[in-house]
Amino acid sequence: MRRSDREIKERQDLLDVIRRCDVCRLALNDDGYPYIVPLNFGVVTKGDEIELVFHSALEGHKLDLVRADNRASFEMDCSHQLQYFEEKGYCTYSYESVTGRGHIEFVAEEEKAAALQVLMDHYHPDRNASFNHSAIPRTAVYKLKVESISGKRKELKK
Repeated sequence: MRRSDREIKERQDLLDVIRRCDVCRLALNDDGYPYIVPLNFGVVTKGDEIELVFHSALEGHKLDLVRADNRASFEMDCSHQLQYFEEKGYCTYSYESVTGRGHIEFVAEEEKAAALQVLMDHYHPDRNASFNHSAIPRTAVYKLKVESISGKRKELKK
């Protein structure tokens, strides 16, 4: 990372950024080109492991790509704020971001409900929100097992 002063180094700080994000962009291999898709997600931690959980329809281009090559990269960002210093003619932008990569695995049918609850919990952290379980058979659920991760933060200028 070129700007090591902006690197987010602590695991808990990376997880805090992830929990503040509302979209994860997943990059897949599409015949040598990146195929990037924004997705809703949830996060699961197991010891030192991090898994990102996603859902979609049972078929489509994205799932065809995952079945052909389950390697993926991801990016998410939040805490955006534009700063404009008119007197200096200068703009800057604060943000927090997390990037990484790993391999995608499909979630077994009997584990889908728990995985979908992880997504609900991400977007409704204090509500214990439920979802219609009749959608489970027509929903693909998959997780990215994170193998490498890094984060960056640019704070507002004073």
